[in-house]
Amino acid sequence: MIGPIQALTFDVFGTVVDWRSSIIREGQAFRHGVDWAGFADAWRARYQPMLERVRSGALPWTPLDTLHRMSLDALVADFGLAGLSADELDHLNRVWHRLDPWADAIAGMTRLRRRFTVAALSNGNVALLVDMARRAGIPWDAVLGAEVARTYKPQPEAYLETARLLGVAPEACLMVAAHNNDLVAASALGFRTAFVVRRTEHGPAQTTNLAPERAWDIVAEDLVDLAVKLGC
Repeated sequence: MIGPIQALTFDVFGTVVDWRSSIIREGQAFRHGVDWAGFADAWRARYQPMLERVRSGALPWTPLDTLHRMSLDALVADFGLAGLSADELDHLNRVWHRLDPWADAIAGMTRLRRRFTVAALSNGNVALLVDMARRAGIPWDAVLGAEVARTYKPQPEAYLETARLLGVAPEACLMVAAHNNDLVAASALGFRTAFVVRRTEHGPAQTTNLAPERAWDIVAEDLVDLAVKLGC
């Protein structure tokens, strides 16, 4: 058992929720004849470059909803969506508010919350994460991360401000993520680390984050397995 841990801080996109399948599902119900898998991948591929524009100072602080919409507007012509109305584009952009959790996520987090504070440490803006949680039943104690800190992961302040607001030292926080780079950044600041394996986050041909790349404190198959390994 590692410890003492007081709070679990979670990456959300890919770790708690299955963004790719959710976008494909909504897209197929929204309009037929579109390569929604390709669309989801292309939209997500713009995610880090857009965040980097904010991190670098090329853009002022901009919430993720707005960055997602900027990326969406750049993709509509390529995927045959140029005829959508502004309202339809707004609805499509808010698909990120309606992402489905992985099958294990709610049960695992409910168990973990009996013993630990559980908080979102996400690049998602607060309204997005709150809407997602209400729809999916994600049992957060707090929704923190980038918008609260006004900087995007992996900038240190996103992690440190989350720990500060929880009233917990970084060393008493366990960062839970399906992405090795997120854990690298958190670990450098003193956070403990838990790698959760999500082998199909990017679909069946995924080639990244299939295994831990360092000796993280915990490696779990899913969030129920994490709860078991933390004695919950």
